[in-house]
This record gives sequence, structure tokens and C-alpha cells, in this order.
Amino acid sequence: MQNTLRTSVTFKGVGLHSGAPVTMTLKPAAAGNGIWFKRTDIELGDAMIPAIYDMAEQTPLCTRLVNGAGVSVSTVEHIMAALAGCGVHNALIEIDGPEVPILDGSSVEFVRGIMARGVQPQSAPVLAYEILKPVTVERDGARATLVPEDRLIIEFEIDFADAAIGRQSKTLDMRNGTFARELSDSRTFCRQADVEAMQSNGLALGGTLDNAVVVDGEEVLSPGGFRHADEAVRHKMLDALGDLALAGGPILGRYIGEKAGHSLTNALLRKLFATPGAVRPVLCDPETAARLPGKGLIWNEIPQVA
Repeated sequence: MQNTLRTSVTFKGVGLHSGAPVTMTLKPAAAGNGIWFKRTDIELGDAMIPAIYDMAEQTPLCTRLVNGAGVSVSTVEHIMAALAGCGVHNALIEIDGPEVPILDGSSVEFVRGIMARGVQPQSAPVLAYEILKPVTVERDGARATLVPEDRLIIEFEIDFADAAIGRQSKTLDMRNGTFARELSDSRTFCRQADVEAMQSNGLALGGTLDNAVVVDGEEVLSPGGFRHADEAVRHKMLDALGDLALAGGPILGRYIGEKAGHSLTNALLRKLFATPGAVRPVLCDPETAARLPGKGLIWNEIPQVA
């Protein structure tokens, strides 16, 4: 069965790139509604933005959705991952600015906020997308692939010159609350040189050592260091789940990311839905629904962070 939020939940923070304060409220929505953003600061024109892959711009630093009127919301990947990981299929997200609050740079505060309010079952089956044959996109030495599987499995590999990160790989079956337990508290990361370059160009103005893991060669500059030895690849998997959630329903397949990022995952979804015979929509029976992310999530397994 589809799920929505039991009650509304509000988050306050700053936008990663603008540094401007932003308030975002997640509200319940009817079965079949899907996930929509509403820009409450837009008084004229279309303020509604559907969370769907063909609304995404090809941007390297985050996922940005833009509607037909040019109204946008960016850095949606962390809240989309939280909704998918908590098994929420329908929600209205009201936001008073162009960026989702970055909070601590992960999804864990979103997950804890959603699950503290509770998830409400709805009387409609979940529409999922079953991968029928492999689809791959490649760009500049990076690759993203979807292959058939009877559940969502995320497999990721990264390789960074900075010794603090280096080469990391991980594979996770996303059933049984895996996202909340294993990935939700993993923060975005970057190199100190990249931070300086972005800020000199008017980006990452809201970035701090408290909402991103910043590395410089072998050194981790953020207080307390990494939450996990492989936090970097875990965060890339978090991003991948959030970007895949823009399919409009859960994916039944194996995602393989090799140095992939937001724009490549979005290109993969575009190719998937444009390739005849590569994917089919399925209404989930109870057995299939039990394999979806969000099923089996246990409150005590959600990480607690300072």
C-alpha cells in the first residue's frame, strides 16, 4: 500500500549555496498524488514543482527541479532520499525559498522528523518500476547502470585523489530499513580547494564544517572526522537513492554507480524511460511491497547524531 505522512513536519535551516534561511514543511497528500514541491514565496504564476526526473536540470553539484514557468527548487536529493527510505510515496513539500535546507548535510534529521510523526498507510497499491534489461550511461570516466533485480540494490564505487577519501566501494540491499540504518547520517563531502573555488564564485555560501565533511589531502577538517570510515561512498549512495526517487515510484533493479553523480543518474533515468522494453510499471503485491525501501524500518535503528 502507498503511504503518506501522518501529520505535517517542519524543518528550518539554510540553503547550502545561498546561505539564506529557509523553512520547509512536509504535509500529507492523497494516494496517487506523488511528491510535489510548492514555493510559498512565489505569489504570481505556477509555484508547483513535481518531483519527477524530467523536471531536473543537468547540474553537477545538486539536483535542481524546474517547472514550466521557470520556478525551481534545488538540493532536493537529501529529502527525496529520506522520503524514499521511509516509504513515503505521497507528500506536499511547502518551501519558502529556492533551496532545501542543508541541515547537517545528510538525511538523518529528515528521517527522524518523518518517523517521529509517523507514516500513514493509504488504500492504493504502490506503483513501482521494474527494470527489464540493462541500461547504461557514461560520461568523462564515470558510469551509471541499471540492471534487472527483484528489489532495489545500490552498488557504488568512488576514487578520489585525496588520501582522506581514496578508493571506496559498497553494495547494499535497500530492504528492511537499510537506508535509515546505514546511509541516512552520511554527510555530503568536498575538498577544501573546491570549497574556496565555489565560494569565490558565489556558491556554497551556506557551507560550513558542520554541514559537510571537508577534506584536504590526508586531513579531515570537519570536527569529529568521519561518522563512518566509508562515509563518502555512503553519501554517494544516499544521493543515488534520492535521485532515483525522481522516477516517480520505487525502482526494482540494481543501480551501479562508478564515480557517478547527480546529472549522470538523471541521464540514466531519462535513457531508461526512453528505451523501449527497458522498464515496465508494476502494481506491487504484498510480497513485492515487502521488498521496498522503508519496509522494516525500526525507530531505534535510526542513527542519533549531535
